[in-house]
Amino acid sequence: MPLADRFLTVRRDPHSEEVLVRGGDPEAHSVLQRAGFVPVVRVHETSHRTPTNLIEDDETRLGIEAVARLRAVGYHVDCDEEFDTDRRPAHEPPLGSSVTHLAARIREATRTWEAAGVLTELTASHNGVLAALGEVLIATAEFHDGLGDATDPHIARRLRYLADRNALHPGRSTCTEEVPVTERERSAVCACPPPPRTTPAPPPPVAAGLRR
Repeated sequence: MPLADRFLTVRRDPHSEEVLVRGGDPEAHSVLQRAGFVPVVRVHETSHRTPTNLIEDDETRLGIEAVARLRAVGYHVDCDEEFDTDRRPAHEPPLGSSVTHLAARIREATRTWEAAGVLTELTASHNGVLAALGEVLIATAEFHDGLGDATDPHIARRLRYLADRNALHPGRSTCTEEVPVTERERSAVCACPPPPRTTPAPPPPVAAGLRR
């Protein structure tokens, strides 16, 4: 890793008054996003800024939080005085690292049943990763229900649609109406559901998102 990637600056731009963070590697960018900053991706660099429409006190709070979190994991941060802090919050491993760990377990697997067991962590119907993501979408929809903006009900309906949708892919689900010869308990009747007779309802329209 280049040493320069360990250095970042947190400054309030003198022209736009935005709080901008420059420098860092992908890990630092992840820290900044978790601190509430928005990535600005350009051809020559990726920087971060505070969200729009924040009051100055909230911008300052986010700047201090970013400096504290970055320094807590060993980054060198040069910042304006208003963002300087001696606080070093405890660094908790991100939730994504536990999912990434599944890849390491698959790479170490020597038998097919071992790999299948790891994949079950993703697909388990009650508390697997995919089921948990569905719960996150539903909770986010409930959050948007109460925001009060004109676009929020549309966003909530779209999120519920994505969480609840369970449909066959018409181009990938083909039934031969025959039970495979490898099936141990072969049924005399195909268990596949009949093809749909009506066109499924279209998803709710996607509302134009507001700039964060």
